[in-house]
Amino acid sequence: MAEELQNLDIYSQALPYSLEAEQSVLGAMLLDAACVPQVMELVRPEYFYRRQHQDLFAAMIRMFTMGENIDVVTVLEAARREKIFQSAEDAKIYLTQLAQVVPTTANVEAYAVIVQEKYYLRSLITAGREVVENAMDPQADAAQLLDFAEQRIYDIRQGRQSGSILPISKVLVETYDHLQKISGEDRKNYLGLSTGYRALDAMITGLNKSDLVLIAARPGVGKTAFALNIASNVAKGSGKAVAIFSLEMSKEQLAQRLLSAEALVESQKLLTGSLTDADWVNIAKATQTLAAAPIYVDDSAITTVADIKAKLRRIRNLGLVVIDYLQLMTSGRNIQNRVQEVSEMTRNLKLMAKELDIPVITLSQLSRSIESRSDHKPLLSDLRESGSIEQDADIVMFLHREALYNDQESVNDAKCIVAKNRHGETGSINLYWDGQYTRFSSVEYGRE
Repeated sequence: MAEELQNLDIYSQALPYSLEAEQSVLGAMLLDAACVPQVMELVRPEYFYRRQHQDLFAAMIRMFTMGENIDVVTVLEAARREKIFQSAEDAKIYLTQLAQVVPTTANVEAYAVIVQEKYYLRSLITAGREVVENAMDPQADAAQLLDFAEQRIYDIRQGRQSGSILPISKVLVETYDHLQKISGEDRKNYLGLSTGYRALDAMITGLNKSDLVLIAARPGVGKTAFALNIASNVAKGSGKAVAIFSLEMSKEQLAQRLLSAEALVESQKLLTGSLTDADWVNIAKATQTLAAAPIYVDDSAITTVADIKAKLRRIRNLGLVVIDYLQLMTSGRNIQNRVQEVSEMTRNLKLMAKELDIPVITLSQLSRSIESRSDHKPLLSDLRESGSIEQDADIVMFLHREALYNDQESVNDAKCIVAKNRHGETGSINLYWDGQYTRFSSVEYGRE
């Protein structure tokens, strides 16, 4: 197989890069520190082909982040300290050459674009080689290979380098940059997405990127309604796309639920068609609002994590994914042990959230053991079929309505119990359940 691969043209060609463009970008940064922010928006250290160029660029970015001056002398000292070159004299000669090779700092953006394009070309060639090698394996699985190829192309398009190990210094620089962003004037653009429930946002710090959020409840409590309420709030409040995968309800049923909550028209009326003129006016307004919101729905009866990922990669400006619900999903593989299958799916869902860098909300059923206890509040041990659900999820929330078990309780009283929270505290949030509109709201707003 190795001999056959060596005969392919892509294996005999050198990887493309532009030495002049890389040198001009670094030289411009040495001559004029004002170029650094422009370059940072277009390239990263790994975009450079030469290792010394990668190290020099990373060193200058660290200096810029820490507020240090950038010129030939200061960068020379950093290069000596980090041993980027074999000797201090080699560093001095090369940095001097970089400062001299730049045609003009005014064109630094054009030079950076060339560096970026060459990096993408190299990444595509490398991905192509990996796909060819995997495809020539006699044991290759076509479905898995297609998902692998699609994932590699997606990573390149997103500007991410998969599988790379990074020094802590680079991670700290990125963390420092993130802290500056969430502390600045545009902080709302970098914080977690708002669920639409202020008390819940305060507890979980919103819906954060790469988080797997689990919402669990017994049937009939309203977990689908709660998830749809959050999805609608995110789409309308953030402008980011929200994808809803329902393995239980049809697209039409989802639309009716969203309309009922948005228009404040009883869901029963939408099912029977017994609508007044005022209802039609409210429905028209709600339809206009929801149509403008970037919400996507999928009601495929049989769905795997791979299927979901493939569809999500085609959605631009994706902000949130909702899956209703976990126990109806399949791994796509012939696994006899259901507990093992659910464990694999929850792990893959967490990996998907990290790869796509978005929060993923997954709904889950709870076991019947709740109904046999005197205290009906859900516990983590009530999660059905797998302990890995609790392990893989970043946040676990339970919905509970005591009125389902006790006639003396108000039918409108509901609680969202945050039982696990990797970002902070746990506790309960009081909610107002309005069953006629299949809608949860804050207690104050609901009573009003």
